[in-house]
Amino acid sequence: MSTAASEEDLTEDERKGLELVRESGGIHQSDFWKEIDVSSRKGSRIIESLVEKGLVQREETVYEGHNTYFVTPAARDLDFSLLMAGDMLSPFIGEEEIDPESDAFSQWMMNLAYEE
Repeated sequence: MSTAASEEDLTEDERKGLELVRESGGIHQSDFWKEIDVSSRKGSRIIESLVEKGLVQREETVYEGHNTYFVTPAARDLDFSLLMAGDMLSPFIGEEEIDPESDAFSQWMMNLAYEE
């Protein structure tokens, strides 16, 4: 089932929850249900449904001393194209600081300019 097809079948609460997860980039399940104003049980069911449809992912975690899940948008929902210039990934992705006058940055900018 494609993402678009599965999104058409969402309930209003599921749409609201998916939008929250996407806009926040990730949220703890213990905060999720409070943010969309549903019971914790209903919040859990909404997340389970979104996980089954492949729209979000969840990972066990400890938050404020309690076991919960951290819910993030499914990887296929993320658009990395803005980080690319041709076949080069932005040099600003990573741990090290990049000098804007460096060759790596200049090369990336040139690829970006000539891509259009």
